[in-house]
Amino acid sequence: MALSLNLPTAGGTLAPYALRGTAPVKPDAGVKFNRIAYSAAHVVADPMAAIDPWLQCAVDWDTTIAYRRHLFSLGLGVAEAMDTAQRGMGLDWPTSLELIRRSLDAAKDVPGALVASGCGTDHLDIDSVKSVDDVIRGYEEQMAAIEALGGKLIVMASRALARVAKSPADYERVYDRILSQAKQPVVLHWLGDMFDPALAGYWGTKNVDAAMDTALGIIAAHPDKVDGIKISLLDKDKEIAMRRRLPPGVRMYTGDDFNYAELIAGDGFGSEPTHGKSDALLGIFDAIAPAASAALGALAQGDEKKFHDILGPTVPLSRHIFAAPTRFYKTGVVFMAWLNGHQKHFTMVGGQQSTRSLQHFAELFRLADAANLLEQPELAVQRMKTLLALHGVEG
Repeated sequence: MALSLNLPTAGGTLAPYALRGTAPVKPDAGVKFNRIAYSAAHVVADPMAAIDPWLQCAVDWDTTIAYRRHLFSLGLGVAEAMDTAQRGMGLDWPTSLELIRRSLDAAKDVPGALVASGCGTDHLDIDSVKSVDDVIRGYEEQMAAIEALGGKLIVMASRALARVAKSPADYERVYDRILSQAKQPVVLHWLGDMFDPALAGYWGTKNVDAAMDTALGIIAAHPDKVDGIKISLLDKDKEIAMRRRLPPGVRMYTGDDFNYAELIAGDGFGSEPTHGKSDALLGIFDAIAPAASAALGALAQGDEKKFHDILGPTVPLSRHIFAAPTRFYKTGVVFMAWLNGHQKHFTMVGGQQSTRSLQHFAELFRLADAANLLEQPELAVQRMKTLLALHGVEG
């Protein structure tokens, strides 16, 4: 008998919904990729901690690290302590550093496991930041702490820098200083203001093309210190245009949670391999990890049709999870982890489980089922019914 439940509809009524019953795709054992793929991983809150959730952060370390081991087992790297983990949105710097330490330790047990860690300025009191020099000192403090653990850096976009910089030259000065000191090549991070309104005008201008010129100039001045750049602008044409202009060997890590399948598959442009395709550093890979792994494995075997057959159905789900206000996408990522049994509760750092509506969750459930992403359908139905009951919807 098919599993079913009553779900809210767009019109505000309830309607029966029967699950498709299609088994989730599973990647082949020992799957290998021909793209570098990082999943920006979420953290699991500790719901038993006696804290004020809006003001303090408590992490369930065992479950959080177990999820990273799950990602490693699928061949995915971990982009640690990024905005998917609520960095700067509930997850403070001391907890972020502990998260990085624990993730790096876990990776030591997994041959070939990749971890890159967010380095930012979020520990600074932004109201006390008065100059670019203050921003540089902030970056250097986190940089030193992560590199002391042996970590690879993702140089995150800085709210403090966006606030105090007066021109593109200020960005050039900050990044020149940071890149010149890096112990190993870093990943740069360009997060659009749809993800974080405080980053509007990053690189010294609201004109995206001019901002791109500044970022490319910084990379061109330090090509040996830049592994790649991750951009999250949700504009595939801008990403492709920038990808084609990167120095040889510098990678484009797509952060486009709307168009990732097309961008990863690539267009084969140019003589430089990195100009014709994107690697990946994606928040959605947290929510669709088995499918992402299976698709990347198929792509590496030359089966582009299978790659798109697997990833294509996940795109509507991703676009829903990352719908405006995009910064609340983390709620959908954690909801998926709860539905699929990777954590026992739907509680988030900062109480952010409340940032999306019941209507949003109901449509997310439908789209996850349509994309064959419900790993334990019976459990997913049980947990969806629990959420419905919490909102006063019975039956």
